[in-house]
Amino acid sequence: MRQTWRWFGPKDLVSIDDVRQAGAVGVVSALHHVPTGAVWTPDEIARRQAEIATMKDGTPSTLTWDVVESLPVSEDIKKQKGDWRAHIDAYRDSLRHLAAAGIEVICYNFMPVLDWTRTDLAWKRPSGATCMRFDLTDFAAFDLFILARPGATDDYDEALQAAAEARFRAMSDADRDQLAGNVVFGLPGAAERFTLEDVRAHLAEYSGISEDRLRGHMIDFLSEIVPLAEELGLRLCCHPDDPPVPLLGLPRIMSTEAQYEAVMRAVDSPANGITLCSGSLGARADNDLPGMMDRLGDRVHFLHLRNVTRETGAVFGSFHEAEHLGGHTDMVALVEAALREEARRRASGRADWSIPFRPDHGQDILDDLGRRAQPGYPSIGRLKGLAELRGIIAALEPRIAV
Repeated sequence: MRQTWRWFGPKDLVSIDDVRQAGAVGVVSALHHVPTGAVWTPDEIARRQAEIATMKDGTPSTLTWDVVESLPVSEDIKKQKGDWRAHIDAYRDSLRHLAAAGIEVICYNFMPVLDWTRTDLAWKRPSGATCMRFDLTDFAAFDLFILARPGATDDYDEALQAAAEARFRAMSDADRDQLAGNVVFGLPGAAERFTLEDVRAHLAEYSGISEDRLRGHMIDFLSEIVPLAEELGLRLCCHPDDPPVPLLGLPRIMSTEAQYEAVMRAVDSPANGITLCSGSLGARADNDLPGMMDRLGDRVHFLHLRNVTRETGAVFGSFHEAEHLGGHTDMVALVEAALREEARRRASGRADWSIPFRPDHGQDILDDLGRRAQPGYPSIGRLKGLAELRGIIAALEPRIAV
């Protein structure tokens, strides 16, 4: 399993020097400054590769850009509106340029509007660490009483509506502003501070787009780009919905094993693959992560390894991001399943037998607490997670056989 680390570019408060010291051998990055729908040019790709390859003092880092996360799919493509065909052409050009630069694994998602959703970005734990959390009652309070989304009452039972109203009434104006800011932080470009009217406008664009229709749009998109990706030797891998349930009346199509299977069957190519994110998928109690790795492993091109603690026994409810070996996902069993898949690939002669993974997210601990890095991406918390995952791999790898 190839150990990688997500890096957001030169403005990331976790430096390439830090990544090197953490022991990662590859980097997961993207050209976040390039507008969605525009072409990633050879010059911009080469610039990012050079940034990854160089330490602060100018010496080589020995790190390589191994995985793109993400080459974003525009909202126009997802809705099949506006400039969606031009954006597909640009996507193809970006794939050609990435392949020419030697980057083979391309992660993307097909989540409408929201890239991810949390209600608290720094929830304090008894240890003093902080983590990201999704509180279903807080989210319902936002949806029902802050956003005041038409039709929102249809999505929550009476008990949850009552609890959300009580929670909303107990909030100060500052609390309500903070909650709204946390929820919209997961919007692409949210650093620009989306207003509630912006959110309402985004949601209105999806009126009439059902789960089946959105899946059809995704299959259309993949039908356009997967043949090229296969020709270029690229491995596309779709990240799951986060969290893996419908929110704000938006359809979700990559939340369960059955949904992944449907898309894999519809565009049946080794280039059409999966980013198996144990944290996103693990927020649903009915997702069996080690089983998914065993059954869908030949299409898993990238692994996000993190853990969540589900706070109720429901299929979906409140959850928080746990330590990598805590939470409800059996991380040892998941890593063992990934190692079995690697052994099968080696035995069959696959060149892509080594699956890149990264320690996804992490709790803020020690000096992380004052660094104010990208939410979910502290340096020491992820270093701790990588060390724990590396220990599992070291213990299991010698024993794995097909």
